[in-house]
Amino acid sequence: MDFPVSPRSVSATRRFCAQYTHHHLAVFLLTFFSYALLHASRKAFSNVKVSISEQWTPSSLNISVYVVEPNKTWNDNHLFPNPKSATIFLGLLDTIFLFSYAVGLFISGTISDRLNMRYVLTFGMCSSAVTMFVFGTVTEWLRFYNKIFYCLMWVINGLLQSTGWPCVVAVMGNWFGKSGRGVIFGLWSACASVGNILGAFLASSVLKYGYEYAFLVTASVQFAGGLIIFFGLVTSPKELGLQDAGEEERVAEGQEDEVSRPLMSEDNEVDTETSYSIQAAEDAKSTKAIGFVQACCLPGVLLYSLAYACLKLVNYSFFFWLPYYLSINFHWKEAEADQLSIWYDIGGIIGGTIQGFISDLMQKRSPVLAVSLVFAVGALFGYSRSPNNKPLNAFLMTITGFFIGGPSNMISSAISADLGRQEMVRGSSEALATVTGIVDGTGSVGAALGQVLVSVIQDSLGWMWVFYFFILMTFLTLMFIIPLIVAEIRQVWRTRQTSGLAG
Repeated sequence: MDFPVSPRSVSATRRFCAQYTHHHLAVFLLTFFSYALLHASRKAFSNVKVSISEQWTPSSLNISVYVVEPNKTWNDNHLFPNPKSATIFLGLLDTIFLFSYAVGLFISGTISDRLNMRYVLTFGMCSSAVTMFVFGTVTEWLRFYNKIFYCLMWVINGLLQSTGWPCVVAVMGNWFGKSGRGVIFGLWSACASVGNILGAFLASSVLKYGYEYAFLVTASVQFAGGLIIFFGLVTSPKELGLQDAGEEERVAEGQEDEVSRPLMSEDNEVDTETSYSIQAAEDAKSTKAIGFVQACCLPGVLLYSLAYACLKLVNYSFFFWLPYYLSINFHWKEAEADQLSIWYDIGGIIGGTIQGFISDLMQKRSPVLAVSLVFAVGALFGYSRSPNNKPLNAFLMTITGFFIGGPSNMISSAISADLGRQEMVRGSSEALATVTGIVDGTGSVGAALGQVLVSVIQDSLGWMWVFYFFILMTFLTLMFIIPLIVAEIRQVWRTRQTSGLAG
């Protein structure tokens, strides 16, 4: 089915460019780097796992360092008898973080719609920075090693970090309308990948002094970023007396019929204005936030949430396991594997931007996602058979990131904003953070389960079956999107019939 480029989308893009101000640029950069710093702290933890494992176990390195220590101090410093036990515990911390992060997303999305998002984001960034500092720096300085304490701190860190994504997506949705949302959010969603690169750089630059300094540096930078957000972020154009993006969309659509309904419009036959609003007409000017259950019932929310659960499982598995896979499977040095894994993030950045741009031109998201996911199956199959060749591996990795990371970025950012701005919530701009929390929270549950399943499958069946598992999850993602594609095809068909009758 062809989806022609609508002249209306071109004119909408021109209107957007004309309304672009320095405030939009400031919001873009502040939200971009705020979430990048949150992701940098997660990546820093991943990059120092080897050093932490050595500190927690009686390795040869520890023997050379602590040979002069009394026997009691020697035994107190070591939590685990061997590196394998320490690695298992570090994997458990990853799972604990993801589960608490997922739970926190459901909560923080609802809270962010009811409080000032600038305060929520600042609190999350600064409190998470303090938690990271205590977890990795204070405990090492005090020689305090305790498994329960580490688990508790990582639960708190997951809950605090969950305040970030719903807030930044909601703020971006307030400032940027749907006419250019695909390409803008596609480029903006590179914040996670930039955060990964930044975290790797900050950690590696001070790791020679001890892993505790990696936590110290990343926590300090993140805390400073939180203060900048507090004093510099404007969460909505209304705070400056400007028109909100949602109002711009409604004004642009006010003189248009069903042909130009939002990207996420429901396939209903009733065309009355009130049938597309969860609020009464007299409450149209109200900004009361919708409830969690109401947000779940919005068209497309559950299907995209389930799709993202499968896709984020694959995407985050690459995030956590790719350097390890390259080191174990190809016997490459850990530093080389870390550097090579960046190509997956680069592919995701390019994929999210290009696919977002195409979806803007088509005014449809799900067909672009479906095509990308079909190619993702082939990319995963090809990468699973990559030879022991670094340039070729990097190329295949970039292609895989393009077709996996690109759709993942689209669902978590542009599509979440579409869902929170659809016609069903007309009159309420306070749905963006709640919907984003639901979508990303469900995705994080899938990602948390995936880390457990990947380790079990790899240990029992080998890496090839891990990639078969990734292919299965990608196929399930496509299955959840198919009903949305059918709905959009029916909408295009009705549009053409309407145009034919009008002609």
